[in-house]
Amino acid sequence: MKRAVILLMIVSLFPAFALGQKNKQATKVPTKVTTPPVFRGVADPNAPPDPQTFADTRWFDVFRDQRLQDLIRDALIHNYDLREAVARIDLARANLGLTRSEQYPQIYGGADFTTVGRSRDGEVRIPEPIKKAHSFGSVLINLLSFELDIWGRLRKQTQAARADLLATEEARKAVLTTIVGDVAGSYFILREADFELEIARRTLTSRLESLRIIKLRESRGVANKLELRQAEELVYDATETIPNLERLIEQQENFLSVLIGKNPGPITRGLSLTEEQLPPNVPEGLPSDLLVRRPDIRSAEQSLIAAGARIEVARKAYLPQISLSGFFGFESTSLSNLFKSPQSIWAFIPQISQPIFTGGRIKSNIKFNQAQRDLILVDYERTIQNAFREVSDALIARRKLREVREQRALLVATLQDRVRLSYMRYTGGVSNLLEALDADRELFNAELSLAQARRDELITVVQLYKALGGGWQQ
Repeated sequence: MKRAVILLMIVSLFPAFALGQKNKQATKVPTKVTTPPVFRGVADPNAPPDPQTFADTRWFDVFRDQRLQDLIRDALIHNYDLREAVARIDLARANLGLTRSEQYPQIYGGADFTTVGRSRDGEVRIPEPIKKAHSFGSVLINLLSFELDIWGRLRKQTQAARADLLATEEARKAVLTTIVGDVAGSYFILREADFELEIARRTLTSRLESLRIIKLRESRGVANKLELRQAEELVYDATETIPNLERLIEQQENFLSVLIGKNPGPITRGLSLTEEQLPPNVPEGLPSDLLVRRPDIRSAEQSLIAAGARIEVARKAYLPQISLSGFFGFESTSLSNLFKSPQSIWAFIPQISQPIFTGGRIKSNIKFNQAQRDLILVDYERTIQNAFREVSDALIARRKLREVREQRALLVATLQDRVRLSYMRYTGGVSNLLEALDADRELFNAELSLAQARRDELITVVQLYKALGGGWQQ
């Protein structure tokens, strides 16, 4: 019998050696994504890339508006997505502890005391003076079934759980990056809407004054009804814009309030849209560094490592499992003699089990885990390429929107002078009112467009900072 057990253990080693080579191959999963030498959208593609990156700047050094910093700090404490990410980390850490505990023996202590009273005239007659009551007790230390992790199956399970924990920690950093970018972008949208509202109110005041003058001229026979109706049209147009902007402002305040984990309500403002300043120099850094800096890429990488470890766990199911169990303790009919040597009891039970026929369950489980690994690999590659695209889009947008903002600023300056000259010509009787009103209408639209261009330029810097993986650094 002993020889048979030894022979069975020797035979079981052969598949272990074969699986060892496969496991080494499983840990190396190639990716089809290649790193570009430079980001598309840089100002000079032929210039050597700067190893410094804008993403290494801490978020409170990027956004200098003190009120915006307060909003970001509130979001980093109360935001629901971040709180959910922290809870997921706690969940993954607890799962790691549970998985790792399987590598160690589980030892429990126990004790019992039993008293049995029998009838003297029962199945077995108890004569006098023997006592009818019989007491006995035991104290045991139990070693529950403990698997000897010869093939490393339990270690691979722990490795997978540890990679899951690292993935959730990186996911929390990705949430931090998203929160910083979302709060900053939403704040700039709010300040742009405030600026548009200022333009609309200033324009309405100017148009009301023009309407007053035209009414006065019309009463004196200098202006006609057509000019009066045209002036009224501009007043109504500016008046209609104001409540719509107020609606957008309050809705944006509600969105920003929930983003920082508070009930919908007003948001305290800081710098105006034209006073907001961001770092003029925003180097993008090396494309290869993006893979180790963006937390969403690192999270996907850790998920891929966990999936590879689970494939190895599934393969090791072909191998025999060797486990130990037993107990040691004392048993006696008298508590005073319980711990004396004649009352000691023990048992040691080694066990070995080898799958012989499972109906393809083990093979299907391997294929299942391999398919899951392939899905995670696709997501990993997609995450990398999306990261390159996001950086490129932000670089292109930043450069082009700066040009748009500069041209719109020139257009506004030109239209302001045109409006001034048109009203001078009208009051001087050189031209009709239609020319001045057209210039006023175009100026109003151009000022709103310039405000939007300033907002978009600020948001592109936020998007670039987020795309490069900035914002999670403490």
